[in-house]
Order: sequence, then structure tokens, then C-alpha cells
Amino acid sequence: MTHAKRGRRRPLLEVEIMNEETNKESVQHFLELIKKSRRGKFKIYIGMSAGVGKTFRMLTEAKTLLKNGIDVKIGYIETHKRKETEDLLEGLPVIPRRKLFYKGKELEEMDLNAIINLRPEVVIVDELAHTNIEGSKNEKRWQDVMDILNTGINVISAVNIQHLESINEDVERITGAAIKERIPDKVLQMADEVVNIDLTADELIERLKEGKIYDQTKIATALGNFFQAERILQLRELALKEVAHQLERKIDTEIPKNVKLRPEIFLACISTNDEAAKIIIRKTARLASYYRSKWYLLYVQTSNESSDKINLAAQRHLINNFKNATQLGAEVLRVKDNNIARSIWETAEKYEVTTICIGKPHFKFYQLVAKTAVFTQLLKKMSKTDIDLIILS
Repeated sequence: MTHAKRGRRRPLLEVEIMNEETNKESVQHFLELIKKSRRGKFKIYIGMSAGVGKTFRMLTEAKTLLKNGIDVKIGYIETHKRKETEDLLEGLPVIPRRKLFYKGKELEEMDLNAIINLRPEVVIVDELAHTNIEGSKNEKRWQDVMDILNTGINVISAVNIQHLESINEDVERITGAAIKERIPDKVLQMADEVVNIDLTADELIERLKEGKIYDQTKIATALGNFFQAERILQLRELALKEVAHQLERKIDTEIPKNVKLRPEIFLACISTNDEAAKIIIRKTARLASYYRSKWYLLYVQTSNESSDKINLAAQRHLINNFKNATQLGAEVLRVKDNNIARSIWETAEKYEVTTICIGKPHFKFYQLVAKTAVFTQLLKKMSKTDIDLIILS
């Protein structure tokens, strides 16, 4: 009798343990849902450049909200001394900026603590990509905005397209200038609304000439540098594409679909060729961002690329590329194998990859097809599957 009773108790005990573990997972999931529901709503105005009217639009919206009884306050606005923008500030409650000394100068920053303590329904925060003064709680203003949202306060903010991390190199190529202040793509993806403030190149240049963007002393320089029609058109294209992709993400997450689409998963394949690796990483990250997809970075280390056979500079570049890919959302995979094609294929199958991204070869295409075993082996395998191959230039 005793043995029989013990035999019956063990399964019950196992069920109790399983229920406890399941319960913990359920509680954690419920807590995450609560946090998400308590989080403030996030709206971002995005534009192709300074002067398109992002700040003007935020202040116009703030006035409308105030007239409708919404407790809205100005957390931080940069008017750039534009009269039409400064006029809009009249009548809007402004939270005083925090003053602090840095390198012998008195500077001003957004007062994060004051915003959180006052708890307005909506706060306006300009210059999302701004780098805070040393000694601030967060390094970047977008991090301040995350703190504000987590307290349940709704935020309206603004940023220029050139400050987006994944297209930083494209912007530098278009404008010829390095953009140091950047925001991760995930910030835009966390927004509940992304609104593009669009102007034609002619309209923007006309605003500049009328003195509505910079004062008269800076107009000639601006027209000879950043504010050239061909540059504005390219930046405008980037802004329009980004907003379109944000809309696609919103549709994918909020509108139910009767037909389940195959999720896109990208595999970026790199070698120790630093320049090619950077291009592959950046472009694959961009593709993954467009499709709101998971992506992997694969490095196949052959015996010719072992640590004792490549120089320190190449090793350092490789590590930096791993780090960059991780920051852009990739999971880095490292494999040791002399058969590169096999490793790529096995990895693609293991992680259910839909698209393999490789770099453009440094010789003619027909030579690649005729002489490169990696490529021909991949093509042979892919002809029997739905996996796509993209050669990135």
C-alpha cells in the first residue's frame, strides 16, 4: 500500500512543478503586457533636412491639443531663432531647461526629472538625435525619451533622416559630410506613429533663400553645400522610403491576415575583406529593417584565415564588423570550415534563412560562374529550394 501511494504521488508532484514553471512564465508575460499598456504613445515627425517644418508642425499640434483640454508641455524645443517658430511658442507651457556648467561654460539641457515629476499627458521633445552634455543621466536624448515613455507620458518628437544609424553611410556619400549624432533604427520602430514632413527641393531651397531656415550670413554657404537640389532629392527619397516601410511594419503588426506569409530571414556572409564586409552588413541590415526581419551574420573561417595566418589589422577589422552587425540587430555566427559553400548552405537550412546576401566578386561575372566553386555550389543547391541569393554591389 505504501509503495502504491508513493507511485501515485510522484506524477502529481511533477504536475505541480510543471504548473509552477508555467505559472512563472505566464506571470512574466502578463507583467510585460502591463508594462506595454502603461507605456506612453510615441509620435515622430521625420524630414529630409533642417527647415522642412518639423518643429513648426509639433508646436501647431501642441496648440491644438491644448485647445482640446490636453495637458501638453514643451520639454525641449529648438527654434533656431526662426520667427514663425518662436511665435508659435507663445501661450504654450514650457518646462524650464536644466542649467549646468561644462568646460567653463553655462549650458542648457532638457530637464528629464522635471518632465517626469510634472507628468504631463503629452510632452514635446525636439532634436531626438541630440547628444547630452557629459554628466547627464543618459548619453543621448532618445534615451531620455525612452525613460519618459516608460512612465506613461506621451511624447511627440522630431528627427532628420540623416540621423538614422543604418543609412548613415548613404547620407555621408550624398552630402559629403559625416553625421556624428545618430539614433538606432529601433527607436523609429518603437514609434506608434511616424509622420513625414515633405517638401520639394525647390520649396526647401526657396525657404532657405527667404531666410526661414538660417540667417542671411549662412545662406550662400548652405546653397553651395548641403542645399543642392540633387542632394535634397536623394535625402527626400530616403525619408519617403523609411516612412513607407514604417507603415508596412504597422500594417503587419496591427492588421490580421488570413494568409500567413513566410517570414523573411536574411543571412549576410562576410570574409576578412573589410570594405566588402561593411557594405554587406549595412545593406543586409537595411533589408532586414525594411522587412522587419531577423538576420544573421555568418563568417566562415577557412584554414587560410586562421588567427595565425592573417594580420592583426584584419583581425581587428573583423571584430569591429561583428560588433557593428550586432549593434544593427544581427546574431553573429562563426564557423570553421574549408568548404565555404557547405557552411553557408547548412547555416541557411539550420536557421530557416530565406535570403542569402553575399558581396560582389572582384572579377568578371562569367569568371565567377566558371571558376568559383562557392558560387556554383550555392546555385546548384538553391535551384531546388525557395532560398534567394542577393549579390550586393
